[in-house]
Amino acid sequence: MAAARRRLSVGLGLAGAACALLGVCMLLVGPVIIKEQVVKNVRIDPSSISFSMWKDIPVPFYMSVYLFEVLNPKETLQGAKPALNQRGPYVYREFRYKTNITFHDNDTVSFLEYRQLFFQPDMSNGSEEEYIVVPNILMMGAAVMMENLPNFVKLLLSGALAGLKQEAFMNRTVREILWGYEDPLLDTINAIVPGLIPFKGKFGLFVEFNNSNSGLFTVYTGMKNISRVHMVDSWNGQKKVNYWRSSECNMINGTAGEMWPPFMSPTSLEFYSPDACRSMTLVYEQSGKFEGVPTYRFVAPKTLFANGTDYPPNEGFCPCMQSGIQNVSTCRLKAPMFLSHPHFYNADPALVDAVEGLHPSKDQHALFLDVHPMTGIPMNCSIKLQLNQYIKRVSGIIQTGKIKPVVLPLLWFAESGSIEGAVLKQFYTNLVLLPSLLDYLQYIFLGLSVPLVISAAVLMARSQGTATEKSPRHPTMQSKPPPSSETTPLLHDTVTQSQDDAEA
Repeated sequence: MAAARRRLSVGLGLAGAACALLGVCMLLVGPVIIKEQVVKNVRIDPSSISFSMWKDIPVPFYMSVYLFEVLNPKETLQGAKPALNQRGPYVYREFRYKTNITFHDNDTVSFLEYRQLFFQPDMSNGSEEEYIVVPNILMMGAAVMMENLPNFVKLLLSGALAGLKQEAFMNRTVREILWGYEDPLLDTINAIVPGLIPFKGKFGLFVEFNNSNSGLFTVYTGMKNISRVHMVDSWNGQKKVNYWRSSECNMINGTAGEMWPPFMSPTSLEFYSPDACRSMTLVYEQSGKFEGVPTYRFVAPKTLFANGTDYPPNEGFCPCMQSGIQNVSTCRLKAPMFLSHPHFYNADPALVDAVEGLHPSKDQHALFLDVHPMTGIPMNCSIKLQLNQYIKRVSGIIQTGKIKPVVLPLLWFAESGSIEGAVLKQFYTNLVLLPSLLDYLQYIFLGLSVPLVISAAVLMARSQGTATEKSPRHPTMQSKPPPSSETTPLLHDTVTQSQDDAEA
């Protein structure tokens, strides 16, 4: 029994030592293996898992558009506060794909990304053929742009507007407002002030948004330095833009806004947005999970659209008005257009109070990005922005009436998407489940080694104790000689011989 226990204790001890050794090895080597797999699969390389996802976004992506209807156009023309009613959403399925993919020797790749939008009636609250009263964007924009020109030029425009029966507000369909309509005013304005609005054809807020690319991006592939993967090297051949008044504001920072370098820290992320004509920085808000995948949530800080007074680094984006809106006229043909969060969320309350019908809410109007920190791949996102126009009375142009200066919301949109289906399953298995399993196994082996070693020690101690109990004891001085027995003849003969000698 003791020998069996000793053999068992030795076996348990060896098993415990093996588990401990394996656990320590996995503890040291496991993170290296996981990192190598992540690096291999997130760099821009045709052999990586994420390459097809980067090339043609496979997940459902939707753009939801909300238009603001002006309920009191006649009263607003007389100086009343505009009353707005939100219409929509008008939902579009968005497809993005990259073309002209060219790899370069300096660890970069260039590409053009196109997007196509298709109206989704079943997901929309209304049709594209609905009529909505909105500002006459072209006319009101031209009026403000011509404010400082000589009076005779403005009177000339005013006469032309009267002849064309142009008014400060117009009743157009959703399709026309978004995707364009023919307007003779465009040619008239360019005839009066050549080059004021240097484009021809249809005019619409998203006329150049569909079936178009966002410019030539050149980004790092991460083949030589994974910490630079997806980071923008240049846009349209430029290392920086020239829209703004400071070098800092003109910098092209971060990625193209689709993926980020792996092994992210919970601080901030940056991306360059051609639509906003600038780089944007989002800040970490909280950790969470999306369909079992750990994520970091990044949101827009309140300083994103703050003016130069409230946030000096934004001084380069000025001339500024209230905080919460950004003047994009310098990259929008000098038209008086402003970007903001929907419903002027996180903006100066004066902007909300200047109109009726706005109800800013974090849940409905705050943008966010949920990114898997280990890979830098977004799992769930909703980018929300609002387009606004500055309108006012312009002396000499009678069509502007008595309109009080106001930054008037035109529309807001949310571009939203999340990884799901087979793509999510493949992502979860290869980049979450397997690394997590490897991570857990090292602690399982280390945990098993402890009870195995303890059990071996206990069994060894017991086997030694049993052996001690069964070993013969040495006789003492007081012990009596063993009685004679037929089984001990030699001892009996020796004792008899001693007694005979004594008697002689």
